[in-house]
Amino acid sequence: MNLDSSNKHKNLLAPCLAVFGTGSDVGKSVIAAALCRVFADRDVRVAPYKAQNMSNNSGVTPEGLEMGRAQIVQAEAAGIAPHVDMNPILLKPTSDVGSQVVLLGEAIGNQTAMVYHREKTRLVQTAHAALDRLRRRYNLIVMEGAGSCAEVNLMDHDIVNFSVAEYADAPVILVGDIHRGGIFAQLVGTLECLPRTYRERVAGFIVNRFRGDRRLFDDGVAWIEKKTGRPVFGVLPWYDHIRIDPEDSVVIERPRSVSPERDGKPAVAVIRIPHISNFSDFDPLADIDGLRLHFLETPQDLSAFAAVILPGSKNTRFDLKWLKNSGWQPRLDAFHDGGGHVTGICGGYQMMGTKVHDPDGLEGPPGETPGLGLLPVETVLQAPKTTTLTRFYWDGIEGTGYEIHMGQTRRQKGRDLLHIAERNGKAVDDADGCLTDDRRAMGTYIHGLFDTPELIRRWLEAVGLKGIDVPDMGGLAAKQEQYALLAEHFRRHIDMDRIAALIGFDWK
Repeated sequence: MNLDSSNKHKNLLAPCLAVFGTGSDVGKSVIAAALCRVFADRDVRVAPYKAQNMSNNSGVTPEGLEMGRAQIVQAEAAGIAPHVDMNPILLKPTSDVGSQVVLLGEAIGNQTAMVYHREKTRLVQTAHAALDRLRRRYNLIVMEGAGSCAEVNLMDHDIVNFSVAEYADAPVILVGDIHRGGIFAQLVGTLECLPRTYRERVAGFIVNRFRGDRRLFDDGVAWIEKKTGRPVFGVLPWYDHIRIDPEDSVVIERPRSVSPERDGKPAVAVIRIPHISNFSDFDPLADIDGLRLHFLETPQDLSAFAAVILPGSKNTRFDLKWLKNSGWQPRLDAFHDGGGHVTGICGGYQMMGTKVHDPDGLEGPPGETPGLGLLPVETVLQAPKTTTLTRFYWDGIEGTGYEIHMGQTRRQKGRDLLHIAERNGKAVDDADGCLTDDRRAMGTYIHGLFDTPELIRRWLEAVGLKGIDVPDMGGLAAKQEQYALLAEHFRRHIDMDRIAALIGFDWK
């Protein structure tokens, strides 16, 4: 089959290639992004797909609909606009047992896992229909699985791993993470946990995050291939020179207390609240050589930090109470009273106000929670959910970002922070956010505030940091450079001839 040809007939469905993992955070999202870019570089019209994503790291499509950020990243790598068909079901955890369900980009309410599983038939039909639409529009679909593809107790309810691979007749590449140890048990054990029909669908393996001399693992590759009768398509070395947005917050779990004054560089703290969302907002700050970015979970003295950021949250009132009960509020108050600068993004902006009202119980029992009192604003949580791509200005500097939030925030004092010029392609004349009169506290609903280099410089100036060198390239252009580096890294270490042959494409 020639994948370079177009799917001219509406009933011709493109082939699919599935990337599944031996567990969570083994690198399947990034490997799927790499495959999207590698095929796109060969002029294949390729699109990503993940039937169901569970993550509070989401974004907004050009249509103003919400989807998982991992598939947005993969679409960017493929050189196409993200669409909700690429992630038809998004679960955003709001508690240990419940999630907000986003179906084809729109929030339809909160559900427990038991209720969600009872609606499996409808969800499967939605996911399959979205996949079919993609297969008619593109020439190849790179499908990503979720977590471990061999959770035997959940397999009957699974709608994102082998059931969808079976529906699409997709060969499966199984990814294992050698860095966490036990790679042989990961790969062989996963196969052993699968029923025969699923096991036969696994076409081969990718070993991810290898450190050291690759030749030392030659015997390991030979053992895996002999034991399983399947090829190892490649061993991907660990890298530090590429930054790709991660799928979920597992990468920032259990951060430790830090001493930012040790290396002499100014430092910014992001409080790692329990339901943190859209934490990739701060990746551009982490890329600045003259600045240190730290995620903090355990309360500590903040006086050595130049600024503190309260990030987005999927359960604002719960995380607000956590800040108070865990001991963070007095630390934040002392920092602010001592002249420190505090910035809130989305849920963090809501928490910085005087009160958060939830009259309809959108996040739990109806009621209200006193805020941190750092901003003169008051928030009422209410439907419908706001999801917009937004063009805005801060002191005349233009930026683009997105909004994902429930409710409205009313400013009582201070001044507006941003001027909103456009939402979802429509011109508006609106205001967003709040800046206190002493300019030491600010908040906004805009995610992506730091994607524009000029706005990073404006924020650094606002928190008292001058003379820091900020890269001139930001936003999608900077990300495309990273996708190109990822594809180069992937091609160097992965046998693309054998992978392409799985879906009938002659790579030569």
